[in-house]
Amino acid sequence: MSEIIILFFGAISAGLLGSLTGLGGGVIIIPLLTLGFGVPMHYAIGASLISVIGTSSGAAVAFVKEGFTNMRVGMFLEIATTAGAIVGALVSGMLNPNTIGIIFASILLLTVVLNLKGKPDHQEPLIKGSLEEKLKLYGTFPDKGVLKHYSARNTVPGFFMMMFAGAMSGLLGIGSGALKVLAMDNMMKLPFKVSTTTSNFMIGVTAVASALIYFQRGEIIPVIVAPVLIGVVIGSFIGSKTLMVSKTKKLKVFFAIVITILSIYMMYNGINKSFR
Repeated sequence: MSEIIILFFGAISAGLLGSLTGLGGGVIIIPLLTLGFGVPMHYAIGASLISVIGTSSGAAVAFVKEGFTNMRVGMFLEIATTAGAIVGALVSGMLNPNTIGIIFASILLLTVVLNLKGKPDHQEPLIKGSLEEKLKLYGTFPDKGVLKHYSARNTVPGFFMMMFAGAMSGLLGIGSGALKVLAMDNMMKLPFKVSTTTSNFMIGVTAVASALIYFQRGEIIPVIVAPVLIGVVIGSFIGSKTLMVSKTKKLKVFFAIVITILSIYMMYNGINKSFR
């Protein structure tokens, strides 16, 4: 019972840190479970995926109501992320936990770098006769009371980047939000608010696809998942409120350092074959 209580409060911290850094709770949950509680890697990934579904669902509804999320772009790109997530989940079952730990640490370092980079705010006009017009990958979003128009670009490279993001989500049990934003923001030139909110909407759907495979393999354990899910949701809620009154840039730099140290420790343990 005491371990469940400790795990619950650890999950609250994971949700809080994930929310403040914008990296999601999964990046903390997996090291917490594997290194802190000795949970086997695949069970930790299963629990993390369920927490990703929970945290993305609440925020996604709010962003859709506010008019930021582009449902059509999200559903189109979900074809790529869902396919990638299924492949990633299947590959995960074949890989050694230590190999997954090393990949996790590498992707986590990449995610931190992407998260700290400055993000240009695109607002591309629609090109007549383009693939984006045929697929209707354009829309509007509210900005300080003004409705702004935008259109996607480079749909094909963005689609393949989304497949990679989905594969990493299914393989590692993280939302891969930074990789999704990279595809939509840097490649497809969508406005930053649209790419981040649409990514949040997609994360939950992607996680469901891979979570089903982990569930079928018996790698989602209720006694682990329940405290993790509840704790991460509470932590994310506290984090979202804290962001309103805190200096975001300083927080992101501080937690990026913490997460970098964590990822190096994960890689060290993977190389030394400490995971099971």
